[in-house]
Amino acid sequence: MLIVRSPVRISFAGGGTDLPAYYEKFGGAVLSTSINKYFYTILQKRTDGKIQVISSDLRVVETWRDISCMDVKSSALEIPLSVIKELQSDLSVDLFLASEIMAGTGLGSSASVCVGVLKTLATYVDLPLSKYELAERSFHIARDILGKPVGKQDEYAAAFGGLNFITFHADGTTYVEPIELRSDYLREFESSLMLFFTGVAHNSWKLLQEQEQSTKKQIGSTVESLHELHDLAEHMRGALVKGDMGTFGDLLHQSWEAKKKISSNISNPLIDEAYALARRNGARGGKVAGAGGGGFLLLSCSQPHQDKVRDALTKLQLREMAFGLDTQGAKVIVNDPFIDRDEKCGTRWTFAPAFSLQPVLGTFS
Repeated sequence: MLIVRSPVRISFAGGGTDLPAYYEKFGGAVLSTSINKYFYTILQKRTDGKIQVISSDLRVVETWRDISCMDVKSSALEIPLSVIKELQSDLSVDLFLASEIMAGTGLGSSASVCVGVLKTLATYVDLPLSKYELAERSFHIARDILGKPVGKQDEYAAAFGGLNFITFHADGTTYVEPIELRSDYLREFESSLMLFFTGVAHNSWKLLQEQEQSTKKQIGSTVESLHELHDLAEHMRGALVKGDMGTFGDLLHQSWEAKKKISSNISNPLIDEAYALARRNGARGGKVAGAGGGGFLLLSCSQPHQDKVRDALTKLQLREMAFGLDTQGAKVIVNDPFIDRDEKCGTRWTFAPAFSLQPVLGTFS
């Protein structure tokens, strides 16, 4: 049995500069961190030559050959099926998929699914993948195979984990720079972050597609706003390293104001009301996680003001989600050949039939 967990993420600045339409011209940069909310992939062997993929109440049972010939686009299970096709390995396994976060909430859950399933299957077939290779192949599956208008930041956040400054170069290469904070700065930073669910989960593909088209055609203020977000990511990194959480919160507010200029669909009246209320009660800054339009509202707020913010947003029926920072990224947490007697798990084992194990008799003096 194999169990892999992969985290979701929150992004502070630079979202949108990780889209090819932008970074291939200007280079991009994102400041983000993974958090301790996870997607889980559980693999067990089968002996009937079939592959079964189960996610909540969704299920598909096919042979590898059936899946390899299948058009999986728009399937409810398009991501895991695409990963299976991409690896081109004749498998017979059960894959069970479970998540702590619902899809469409702006925390990069789709990328977490792809990274998690790919790491699980690559581990199972003994295909070593570096974190960079894991992120790039997951991005390739989402972007090139499934045709989604995604950027790269989510795959890299899920694969690497931790607090990172991620740079996207015009030639397509990516560099992940971990941000090492003093322990007291890290504690203050983590304790200042709050997440509230707006009650709206949605598909972000349309927003991302609109943003990419605007970037390519340089329509309106899109490119100028993305330039500003790029610069703010660098300034926010500097504030974190100095332990200046007040400035970080102010820059997060500037990031949100710049992001809203990209599209009129990024915010809505409920988000605007909730954000303004949070600021009036002590939050320094915030933004909607992900592409916008719904999902989670992220806030930077010092602890003395958090109860007031919490009470105010509760009256708007926004629910808070407690969380911490993740430092490990996609990780195998169980690799046990003895659970289902699968010699492909753990180290390479040879299982002998029980009846062939005879007791060894001897004499003792």
